[in-house]
Order: sequence, then structure tokens, then C-alpha cells
Amino acid sequence: MNNPEISSGVGVLDKAAVILGALAAGPATLAGLVASTGLARPTAHRLALALERHRMVGRDVQGRFVLGPRLAELSAVVGEDSLLAAAGPVLTSLRDATGESTQLYRRQGEVRVCVAAAERTSGLRDIVPVGSALPMKVGSAAQVLLAWEEPERYYHGLRGARFTATALSGVRRRGWAQSIGEREPGMASVSAPVRDPQQRVVAALTVTGPIQRLTRHPGARLARAAVDAADRLTEVMHHS
Repeated sequence: MNNPEISSGVGVLDKAAVILGALAAGPATLAGLVASTGLARPTAHRLALALERHRMVGRDVQGRFVLGPRLAELSAVVGEDSLLAAAGPVLTSLRDATGESTQLYRRQGEVRVCVAAAERTSGLRDIVPVGSALPMKVGSAAQVLLAWEEPERYYHGLRGARFTATALSGVRRRGWAQSIGEREPGMASVSAPVRDPQQRVVAALTVTGPIQRLTRHPGARLARAAVDAADRLTEVMHHS
């Protein structure tokens, strides 16, 4: 193998890791894998096929070996764990800075789920328990989670929504969304996107409070703080 200094003592695992490392540089034929890993041809072929069965290796349209979809799935889980670990302090800091309740939402199918929250300790507040599933048709978080979607999901999501395509165009232009009484009468919110390393929106960070405090233009007061906090979580995703 080309990396004899990297050894776990489990030979087959080390060889599989060398194959994955070689494919990180790009697609490779079997001959290319043999050349780049130093493995015997039968060994490289057997391990590449085994990794393919586990979806850690795939094939491109030319039949060359490439890194497989299972690696991306595992990476996404790692990123989500990092996001949730960082969310608590960021949400708490944002709550303390704004004096309002804060939440983090992720889309799951046709709903958005609150995966983290920091609630006001007193006064009128909007309590959203962690684990709550809310509709994707109302609210600033729903706007953020839908605004950058692929066209098919985007247009499907607009059917029956309390917001319009014009509103979502404004969300994309500004980089944040606001809602006034969409989900619950008397409540307003501002949300900003959290992005993964591929710039896909993976979560919406939200500040929520009564209209009497946030006014009917909550973005004027809260957008900058919400965007800054969401950007901090985006940084976490980029370094996870």
C-alpha cells in the first residue's frame, strides 16, 4: 500500500480505507486503483466490489469506481449532530440579545420540525416544544425552508400556502423572511437560513414573539441578529 504509516492493525480495514482515500481524488478504473493504492489487482477488485455492496463505492457512467452515496449520508448525520450541538448556545445567545424566543427548524417531508429552542423565561412568549411538527404552509421558517428548494418541491410547496412566490423571491433577495400572524394570530417571527457546505438550506433559525413587541415589521428589528446567528451555525456546518 502507498500509506504504510497508516495502520490500525486490521489489514482489510486499512486496505479499504486506502481505496476510499484514492477515490477521494476522483473516479478510477481498477487499473488506476491498483496503481494508486499499491494493492494487488485481485485484492483491489474484491474490496472495491465489497465497498460497492455497502454503497460506500459506486460507479460513474463510464463504469469507473467513485465514492458512493453512503458516505454522503453518513457525512450529513455528522453535520446534523454538529449543528444540534452548536444550536443551543447560539439560540440562547440570540434569545438573550433580542429578548424573544428562538427556535431551529428542519424540514421533514411536508412539515418542519423544531429541533432546538430557547424560550423566554417570563412574560408573553411563543412556546414551541422541541419535536413539534408544524406546517410548511405558514410562518417565516417555512418560507426560508421553501425559498431555495428545487423547482418541483418549490411549486408544490406553494400550493395552499399563506405566502406567495413573490414573497419567496423577496426572501431570496434579502436572505431572511418574516411573518405576521401567519401561524398564530397575534404572533410574528423572523427566520434566516442555515446552509451546509454545498450551500443548501438545511435549517431555519427563527426569532418569535408577539406582534405588540415585534411590531408589524419584525424584520426591521430582528433580521440582522437572526442572520448573524444563522451564519454562525452555517460556519459550524462548514467545519463539521
